[in-house]
Amino acid sequence: MDSEFDSGTVELMRANERNWDARTPIHAASQFYGADGSTPAQWWFASFEWDDLGPLTDRDLVHLQCHLGTETIEFARRGARTVGLDFSGQAVEHARRIAQHHGVDVNYVKSNVYEAKTALGTGRFDIVYIGKGSLCYLPDLDRWAAVVAELLKPGGLAYIVEFHPILTSMGPKPDPNRQELLLRNDYLQGRGPVEHDSTHTYTDGPALPADAAPVHEWAHGVGEVVTALINAGLTITQLRETEQLPWPRFDRMIRDPQTGWWQLPPTDARIPLLYALTATKSN
Repeated sequence: MDSEFDSGTVELMRANERNWDARTPIHAASQFYGADGSTPAQWWFASFEWDDLGPLTDRDLVHLQCHLGTETIEFARRGARTVGLDFSGQAVEHARRIAQHHGVDVNYVKSNVYEAKTALGTGRFDIVYIGKGSLCYLPDLDRWAAVVAELLKPGGLAYIVEFHPILTSMGPKPDPNRQELLLRNDYLQGRGPVEHDSTHTYTDGPALPADAAPVHEWAHGVGEVVTALINAGLTITQLRETEQLPWPRFDRMIRDPQTGWWQLPPTDARIPLLYALTATKSN
């Protein structure tokens, strides 16, 4: 990794790793993740994800940037030979404990995603899964897409389910009496990383340790993601957008009684909050 990025970017990624090491024990104990089983693993998946992925029995699947593996275990339960990869040593340790607690066989590997082909081997997987909240921690999508392509077997499937950049660019209006959402952050890439130095992580639980490193995020528009995958030699076969999320990002969101997921009220404009992109590698 060090040879591929300038020293400043390397240090930002290392700071992110330290930040995720610090937040992982908080996440593992949180009600948000419900890693003890209080939140079923399948809760984090939209129903269309299983339609897009197809049967998983006897398929080789890697979940990149898997964090606690609370989603990863569901792939193994559905029959896939499953590998989870994350750059946080704390996340990998907790993911192994969680899988053992649930009696699920998953091979977890500690590695930066840019080094995944060295850690895992090339041409190994039928499916590369990239889950929600991953891409903002990657400074270079062209290099990422090349890694994804190299991990796949011929005919393999890359599946990215990610928060829509419209969601990540929005924030509430700073007026407690009005809950309007405004565009506050970049949708498009190009202006470098944004530093977040908050005292709490996004889950319930205690504050981060006082010496926790800040976290840095990079904006990536949908066009950038699509183009990176195409440049890596993959073929885009489907792009879905949905107005629903598995948790209420904003206070004004309401629950869909059919799916159990959350969306903005019907009086708001309909906008995409999550997208799912399917890409294949030629035989």
